[in-house]
Amino acid sequence: MVPHLEVIHLTKRIGDRVLFDDISFTVNEREHIGLIAKNGTGKSTLLSIIAGQEGYESGDIIFKKDLRVGYLEQSPSYPPELTVMEACFWHGNEVTNLIRNYEQCLQTDGHPGLERLLTEMEHLKAWEYEQRIKQVLSRLKINNFDQRISELSGGQIKRVALANILITEPDMLVLDEPTNHLDIEMIEWLEKQLGNTTRSIFMVTHDRYFLDNICSTIVEMDNTTLYTYRGNYAYYLEKRQERIDNLNQEIARANNLYRTELEWMRRMPQARGHKAKYREDAFYELEKVAKQRVENKTVRLQMQNTYIGSKIFKAANIYKAYGENVILKDFNYTFSRYEKMGLIGNNGTGKSTFIKLLQGLEQPDKGHFDIGETIRFGYYSQEGMTFNPGDKVIDIVRKIAEYIDLGSGKHLTASQFLQHFLFSPEEQYNLVAKLSGGERRRLYLCTVLMRNPNFLILDEPTNDLDIVTLQILEQYLQDFKGCVIVVSHDRYFMDKIVDHLLVFKGQGDIQDFPGNYTQYREWKNEFDRRQAEKAKAEKESRRDKEPLTRDDKQRRQAIRKPKLTFNERKEMEALEKDIEALEAEKKMIEEKLSSGKLKVDEITELSRRLPKLNDELDVKSMRWLELSEIEG
Repeated sequence: MVPHLEVIHLTKRIGDRVLFDDISFTVNEREHIGLIAKNGTGKSTLLSIIAGQEGYESGDIIFKKDLRVGYLEQSPSYPPELTVMEACFWHGNEVTNLIRNYEQCLQTDGHPGLERLLTEMEHLKAWEYEQRIKQVLSRLKINNFDQRISELSGGQIKRVALANILITEPDMLVLDEPTNHLDIEMIEWLEKQLGNTTRSIFMVTHDRYFLDNICSTIVEMDNTTLYTYRGNYAYYLEKRQERIDNLNQEIARANNLYRTELEWMRRMPQARGHKAKYREDAFYELEKVAKQRVENKTVRLQMQNTYIGSKIFKAANIYKAYGENVILKDFNYTFSRYEKMGLIGNNGTGKSTFIKLLQGLEQPDKGHFDIGETIRFGYYSQEGMTFNPGDKVIDIVRKIAEYIDLGSGKHLTASQFLQHFLFSPEEQYNLVAKLSGGERRRLYLCTVLMRNPNFLILDEPTNDLDIVTLQILEQYLQDFKGCVIVVSHDRYFMDKIVDHLLVFKGQGDIQDFPGNYTQYREWKNEFDRRQAEKAKAEKESRRDKEPLTRDDKQRRQAIRKPKLTFNERKEMEALEKDIEALEAEKKMIEEKLSSGKLKVDEITELSRRLPKLNDELDVKSMRWLELSEIEG
């Protein structure tokens, strides 16, 4: 395969912190690679370096000559005064540059180079560029093309940037969290677009179904080192565990030997002369292996159960609207003890409003919620993360509690609790200002869970959380003895956690579905298929019952008549004669070749004729079949 990108012995440091050290990998033509690592280890930095927007200490980055690369940043930006359409022309690419040159040419006396530009415009399909932009923007639910960038949310700007990259059709896509700020419908559309593309892809995403359905190679960045797995996400999980098990065994063996060597180092300082230097060097190498820390994925964090009564909440005739946008309409629901519910639906259909109404953060226009007296909400929201940038990670957690009660006389210190969520003892003394966006989200999650609620409400918890953290959160929620409501576009996460769905369809239309997301999707696909068949049958039934018009009668008579034209019928008759003659010639040649009586030059001549004869037969037979199908 042709390499599109080669990263060779790349090293990157930020201050005294090593993000990655001497890493190498290749992205080949048509290859789709997913990059996995916990937040704060340099995923976005690596993508930024590849895109040429950030420097590095050492190594080489080599692209195939003339390779066109499309880079989607995690937080893209545009000048605020641009419109959506202007933003799609802002970042220069081959097509937009060509369009600019063409427009400048038209405004220049004599139109120099116009003929060449017209040829290039035709070749790159530049005439259709604006229409393609509008089509992709519409699929990503950006419909006001004249709206100013300053009026858009961060999520909408990300979608504009994604549309920009998709329509330029680069040879290689470098994507940083492409599913962030997309609803499920948009994610599934994008999944089809990328899954079918022949372009090479190197991307970071926490959406595991997206990863599984698009990527054929997983690259994991762990402890400044890269590990490559030639398979999808499910294969990666299996092989990663094998790697960790093997490493744990290696560390255990190293620790046993280390104790022996450490005793020798302490006992015989006077004996460590020149002849023992090799053993002393080996000791320090052994020490590096023995002191490695490997994350223990088998440990599950189980908090003390907070009592929750049989009465959870009851929604009675809830109505809520913002102008003409109806969120809830005569909504009634009784929530059960230990229920784990997911809320799904397109952006803007009211999912976040619903959970704010439930907690009393907003008030319904009509109706009321009756909440049980034992309920203690824990709320993780997109807007709820407010930390003092000058505080240390450990201090933020200690302000809530020094110890977390696990029940049965067991407890965790604040530091131990943070370690469960991948904050090492050293990282706990980092300032919030130095944390990545994902690390802040992880810290915020800790502050919600450690308060020991019995009713968790999680609004988009998967945004900006890395896969490793999501796995820890999933284990926690599976063991959680309380109630859960989750708003998420992460299908994998929803399938792991919820057993019930409310599907928000817009304008107060909410469907109650008993099952997880995959079960709902299977049901929905089958429902849509049956509805389409029903509609088709009803249409045909209505048509059969309607009296025939004069045009209908003429159309039906035309259908019964032969469909071949006079010339096509003549062609078909000629083909039949040609095919018969060719088959007779073929039979004659085969008989002569098998007779054993031919001279060498005769055999050579007939051997050359036979494959040409077969080709003629194939062409004429195919055309005859086409005409015979028309004839019916």
